[in-house]
Amino acid sequence: MAALTAGALERYLHDHIPLSRAMAVEVVSTEPDGVLLRAPLAPNINHRDTVFGGSASALAILAAWSLLHQRLRAEGLDSRLVIQRNTMEYEQPIAGAFQARSALVEPQQWPQFIRMLARKGKARIAVASLLSDEHGTPAGRLVGEFVALG
Repeated sequence: MAALTAGALERYLHDHIPLSRAMAVEVVSTEPDGVLLRAPLAPNINHRDTVFGGSASALAILAAWSLLHQRLRAEGLDSRLVIQRNTMEYEQPIAGAFQARSALVEPQQWPQFIRMLARKGKARIAVASLLSDEHGTPAGRLVGEFVALG
């Protein structure tokens, strides 16, 4: 299986995770070491005319999940991928479009993650997402632990 293109990943998210469509999530780029997602303010606005915290967290989780989904697909592995726990830190409000860029917390753990998934049918790995405004100014950070089930 090959990794999905940005357009194919966006269609997958919109078809399988309806919240991503409601948030108008756009897949900007997909790379082996990170996924960049973007969303506009309008469907994600709060009562203070800034991004709703739940939308910010959801975009960060979607970016992290998408990275693992892409990497597992590139490895030819079909598994259920779920988030087990996360922490989200909000540094400042965002008054416009926003984005989340994901990366493995410890990239060197990927081979062990794949071996564990193959051997035990279950593996855990941590992914971080940096939340920023449309100009790239950092606004928050998510660290999530994800579980893949074979």
